[in-house]
Amino acid sequence: MLKIQSKDGSIINSNEEEGRSALRHTASHILAQAVKRLYPNAKLAIGPSTDNGFYYDFDVEETFTMDSLEKIEEEMSKIVKEDLKLERSIVSREKALNLMENNKEIYKVELINDLPKDAEITLFTQGDFVDLCAGPHVLSTSKVKAFKLLSVAGAYWRGSEKNKMLQRIYGTAFSKKSELDSYLNMLEEAKKRDHRKLGKELKLFSLMEEGPGFPFFLPNGVVLKNKLIEYWRELHKKYGYVEIETPMILNRQLWETSGHWYHYKENMYTTNIDNEEFAIKPMNCPGGMLVFKSEVHSYRDLPIRAGELGRVHRHELSGALHGLMRVRAFTQDDAHIFMLPEQIKDEIKGVTKLINEVYEKFGFKYKVELSTRPENSLGSDEDWNLAEASLKAALEEMNMDFKVNEGDGAFYGPKIDFHLEDSLGRTWQCGTIQLDFQLPQRFDLNYIGSDGEKHKPIVIHRVIFGSIERFIGILIEHFAGKFPTWLSPVQVKVLPISDKHNAYANNIVKKLEENNIRVSLDDRTEKIGFKIREARNERVPYIIIVGEKEETAGTISLKSRQNGDESGSLLKDFIAKILDEINNKTL
Repeated sequence: MLKIQSKDGSIINSNEEEGRSALRHTASHILAQAVKRLYPNAKLAIGPSTDNGFYYDFDVEETFTMDSLEKIEEEMSKIVKEDLKLERSIVSREKALNLMENNKEIYKVELINDLPKDAEITLFTQGDFVDLCAGPHVLSTSKVKAFKLLSVAGAYWRGSEKNKMLQRIYGTAFSKKSELDSYLNMLEEAKKRDHRKLGKELKLFSLMEEGPGFPFFLPNGVVLKNKLIEYWRELHKKYGYVEIETPMILNRQLWETSGHWYHYKENMYTTNIDNEEFAIKPMNCPGGMLVFKSEVHSYRDLPIRAGELGRVHRHELSGALHGLMRVRAFTQDDAHIFMLPEQIKDEIKGVTKLINEVYEKFGFKYKVELSTRPENSLGSDEDWNLAEASLKAALEEMNMDFKVNEGDGAFYGPKIDFHLEDSLGRTWQCGTIQLDFQLPQRFDLNYIGSDGEKHKPIVIHRVIFGSIERFIGILIEHFAGKFPTWLSPVQVKVLPISDKHNAYANNIVKKLEENNIRVSLDDRTEKIGFKIREARNERVPYIIIVGEKEETAGTISLKSRQNGDESGSLLKDFIAKILDEINNKTL
């Protein structure tokens, strides 16, 4: 447990999360101080802590390299040993501006000028270094005992490509060296599992200059994607959903009604058709509202659960693009549930069960967060109180542990977020359940109640995969490319030892194909050891090797990814075994 100086200046004993954040925030200040010592003309931008570490943005003439980071790390170590106390002070706007102007810190001046007139301005000082900052921090630089600078990248000032490109140094920090070592080992393993590297090796997808942010899926990748979609459809049928499809391009009037035209237009791709403005959809929700509105509904029809695998496009900055994890075009597995107020709790429980079934199928642990009403929310107190109480009751009745994020909901309703933990311990936010009172109002959605009058339905927005493309990227890294048999693009590879066994091998391939098992034949005139190594590199779950002994006995020699060499067996027994594995979708 660390003592930290909180944002109000009080000294408190932190919990683990608060302490780690304050430690990393302090590390970012130590980084900035080290850079200023080594590069006095460098101008400081911002330097926050992050979930996995910290970063600081610099405007500096020199180009930072990995060698530069080593020198900066050495200087940071000196600052840590100096045991400099972090002193918080509240200053006037005038004093803060004078200080930053005298130090030629143009970005800090801009930040101060953008603060509200009545904002409290705080500075933190450590030795001869002063930074504009709200905190929190640990009490001394000596508390930052284990840190590492990881990389450098370009970052536009304030995230706008209209502004200057700065240099961002990323790092991480822990209170113990053992924790840092574990994290660095995880990063090394993550490099081996990088979905961009494995995606290329396994011929799943390609990223091309002709379409930045628009991934190309190759035959193996399409098989994987289609298997996920088949599973999605199978489950949604089981849980009582209907599937819809809405247009990819819709006119400006629709996006004005939804509010996207005024609040999201910079992220939308637009076009003109017949002298009218249109936009390619960045999300499926407005189209889903129109489908509900296309016919009259009675309260007896509700709930209506409408799922959509919709292709959406969003403009992302080029510097933010990252393999399949951050793209400009993706398939979102949306669903909209239109319901009565008294149905909220049961529908939330149903969605939660569905999400749990999916994540367990892939071996993911997950954490749940409930985010409540923010300050700038829309809707009545009555609506919000009912919604929050219903979400909380649903989670409690299912005995689910969850964290409450006060005031972190969407402006139109509270939400539940599901954070997956992969095999390396990293977390990914994928599933979301959001309650919405606003779109039914904006689109004037109605149903006829038991009283014969019109009423507004309540809407649940929910995704499970989130983006199917991003989920594939997560799966690649989670399984290190070794997908469960039911998902594997090639489930069996058949290797004849020599040409004279090709006919027997082809007969095996035919029988596997007759049972809808995805199989590939490698009948090249290569040595069998080479062909086995290649099949292993392709992460194929099962390898069948056939030669003189197998053909004479009418058997197969089997190697499995899980168990290695398995004794010779009959093909029909193997087919029964693999079909059971595929049909039950076992890990």
